[in-house]
Amino acid sequence: MEAIRVGSARRVPWNKGKLKGQKLPLKLREIWAIRIRLQLAGKTRDLALFNLAIDSKLRACDLTRLRVSDICLGSRVAARATIMQQKTQRPVQFEITEQTRTSVEAWMQAAALSGGDYLFPSRIHDSLHLSTRQYARLIHRWIRAIGLDDAAYGTHTMRRTKAALIYRRTKNLRAVQLLLGHTKLESTVRYLGIEVDDALEMAEQTDV
Repeated sequence: MEAIRVGSARRVPWNKGKLKGQKLPLKLREIWAIRIRLQLAGKTRDLALFNLAIDSKLRACDLTRLRVSDICLGSRVAARATIMQQKTQRPVQFEITEQTRTSVEAWMQAAALSGGDYLFPSRIHDSLHLSTRQYARLIHRWIRAIGLDDAAYGTHTMRRTKAALIYRRTKNLRAVQLLLGHTKLESTVRYLGIEVDDALEMAEQTDV
């Protein structure tokens, strides 16, 4: 019994030393900084994954399981796609910008992907597609590469980034709710942290 207690006492929580709470979205200049680095480094897969993650606003579990047929019409990436979310079992539609379509098609050609293939196959033999853990590692690598503290960012950074940019430009909360596939508006408010952001913005604009 004593050995078991000692063993359990030595266990270190997986998130010890990590920042807790919501992960930060990327700013526009940070998005472009990562894109340019990936382009210059010839990281075709990573660039396609990064761009599609930003556009789709999908959870990591949905993004990593995408198949070619989910976003393509024939051999070309479609301008819009619809998938069934694993968490909610509800469909969500997302746009795929020309920049993202170009990068994804370049990756598909380089990897010789087609039809029912996973869009981002795993490089680990016992896994068919990129895992959420592998995806998270890539994100931390991208973040560190542009000089940011990767502890403040994660997979939800990619999901929140475009949604946060859209909200800041339009203040259309209902549109952002639809884009994220949330069933309740309150979930979108909490997810974006917009009440706090809006309060701070108003405070900054008020001289006393």
